[in-house]
Amino acid sequence: MIGQPLHTTFLSSLPLSRFEIDRDHEFRGTPQLFDTLWADEATRVAVFWNGLALLGTGSAGHPELAFLPPASIGAVSGAGVTGSAGVEVAVYLGRSLATDVTEPVGTRLVALSLTDDAARALEPDESRWVNLRMVAPGLTDRDAGVFTEALGIINWHNSHTHCPRCGAETVPEMGGWVRRCPVQDIEIFPRTDPAVIVGIVDEHDRILLGSNALWENNRYSLLAGFVEPGESLEAAAIREVYEESGVRILTPEYLGSQPWPFPASLMCGFLARVDPASSTDPLVPDGEEILDVRWFSREDLADPAQTAILPGSSSIARAIIEHWYGGSIPGRDW
Repeated sequence: MIGQPLHTTFLSSLPLSRFEIDRDHEFRGTPQLFDTLWADEATRVAVFWNGLALLGTGSAGHPELAFLPPASIGAVSGAGVTGSAGVEVAVYLGRSLATDVTEPVGTRLVALSLTDDAARALEPDESRWVNLRMVAPGLTDRDAGVFTEALGIINWHNSHTHCPRCGAETVPEMGGWVRRCPVQDIEIFPRTDPAVIVGIVDEHDRILLGSNALWENNRYSLLAGFVEPGESLEAAAIREVYEESGVRILTPEYLGSQPWPFPASLMCGFLARVDPASSTDPLVPDGEEILDVRWFSREDLADPAQTAILPGSSSIARAIIEHWYGGSIPGRDW
């Protein structure tokens, strides 16, 4: 596999990398932006609550996000939201580009994060509030992109309510894409934390999977970790793999990336081979984050008696494993 040209089939297998939305950056600076959006009957609102999104009721065989007219939500002001609306965060997402959905191309979309009371009042049926991990593979490209974008920016708002310099409460601006400290008069922008995730293959063409200390002991995935300051993606991949498994790898080959808004990561996927000079070195899990590491052959993963559970189909980890495997692996999802 390593050394072959990157195929678009890998990129298309990343559910959270799909999008059909123009983020419409210039429109974010419109004075009284949300007043303007709420005055337009064509605006549509996607609603979120505690990291969950509201599903529509007219799904035809696959999940669809609910996009509501502004009148069904309440008033939103330029600095945030009115208390009566029960909205915690308002974000202008951009314009829809999809041609296979109900809303016409160019429809402006807003994400609202509701309080508990407002969410229950809007939709008391909790089965309609869904987790991105569970529904991402079945969503349209537009809805997958909307859910991923909205969840990432809402999570950022929830963790940046106060200024890191002075502790003053910050206020949202630019359609929810900036927070300003009124004391320091500084802008605080959304952040994304880069992380690497690596498919490691040995001389027998087996793949290395590890079991995290926070998981049940038969759950396995690729080794991954955050990029440290002053470190390249490739250097982070080499370091993280060695720290977590004792395995030394050669130059990692970049495959693709996927946003992972849980809460704010960008997963950068690599494939790498074990350094032949250390191919006989023992596997040494770090014992803190990773409790077990094992080599798996394709036959191992195809064996119905194998009990290892693999990452879900919404993750880049699953996509890299199946890229190495040469096709889909039935079942075994978390």
